[in-house]
Amino acid sequence: MENVKLGIIKEGKVPVDRRVPLTPAQAKEVEENFKNVKVVCQSSDIRCFEDDEYRQNGITLSYSIDDCDVLMGVKEVPIDSLIPNKTYFFFSHTIKEQHYNRKLLQAILQKNIRLIDYETLTDSSGTRIVAFGRYAGIVGAYNGIWAYGKRYNLFDLRRAHACFDLEDLKTEYAKVSLPPIKIVLTGGGRVSKGAMEVLNGMGIRKVTPEEFLKNDFDTAVYCQLDTWDYNKPKDDGEFIRNDFYTNPQNYEGDFLKYTKVADLLIAGAYWDPRAPVLFRREDIMEPDFKIRVIADVTCDIEGSIPSTKRPCTIAEPIYDYNPQDDKVGAPLISEGNITVMAVDNLPCELPRNASEDFGRELVDNVLPHLFGDDTEAVIKRATIAENGALTERYSYLQNYVDDKTTAGTP
Repeated sequence: MENVKLGIIKEGKVPVDRRVPLTPAQAKEVEENFKNVKVVCQSSDIRCFEDDEYRQNGITLSYSIDDCDVLMGVKEVPIDSLIPNKTYFFFSHTIKEQHYNRKLLQAILQKNIRLIDYETLTDSSGTRIVAFGRYAGIVGAYNGIWAYGKRYNLFDLRRAHACFDLEDLKTEYAKVSLPPIKIVLTGGGRVSKGAMEVLNGMGIRKVTPEEFLKNDFDTAVYCQLDTWDYNKPKDDGEFIRNDFYTNPQNYEGDFLKYTKVADLLIAGAYWDPRAPVLFRREDIMEPDFKIRVIADVTCDIEGSIPSTKRPCTIAEPIYDYNPQDDKVGAPLISEGNITVMAVDNLPCELPRNASEDFGRELVDNVLPHLFGDDTEAVIKRATIAENGALTERYSYLQNYVDDKTTAGTP
């Protein structure tokens, strides 16, 4: 393969994102392992790794990356910063036809940009090969416990973003002293596994869904739910996992039994808009609805959880949801409200750790295909746009690009 310049871009989205796709040590590793690749780092004063850390690893620093062939960032690139005729890697948040990024995808096509979205990088079985999910789960669960402590004046933890790294965060766990509450965690992937790291680290006992529903405990406990624990076929038939993911519209929700016994919900499961919601606004207003704190790690606005009306920020991580008027407001003002944590960039609170894990997966699982022959079609499957048009795999986005639809799913 011919020589390639790989540029690490300065993040331009607001609010600021301090993560990087490649750490300084990983950027050096790329140059050592791929002799035809030169890494250039765009100078930035917002990264969790400083310019000098890249420079000390022998990486070229530059204010301009116009001469780079491949540009890697994390969040969406502002439209006016997009450089025509380049290959870009970032999370575009377009594959679910997110209305707020329609203009971004339009600009990518107009500028003849080849867009490869991290979210669509998969192996041959469809499993994602790069993600920040673990750290979303870690910070999401920590923030959920933090919010519960705030709501009931139980303990005072440092915010995750105030900790230097994960090891520093773990020193806060000993401060957690919970009454015998029940915590329900949804999901079986990276997010939920990250959340379980925190709950286990805090000494919160894991129980089965059946025990969670039927038993009382004298200490705080949690249960982790997979999709079959809270969804069931509409025809009362057998739950078939692959069928659920292919045809979620043929299933109905069965989560309400957990809302009657749980105090805190940590939502970490991917949600397809065709699938059942966890519960509805009218369910919250029922007297037996017990949950009063929700950590919505997925942060699907107006999605499976009706109280997630808008995203929170790292600076202001919680708000209160009033089911009576279906509105949100200042947090911790009424016992009748639901306290919601719905930060949409949770890994940013531990940016060094999150970047290290993400970059490791990028170097090991993606770059060999990018700078090699891509015989397994890893890059091809993840390419959303190329040569001024949508690729065949993502042609379903054409009406979205043309502004002829407002919602949809891949």
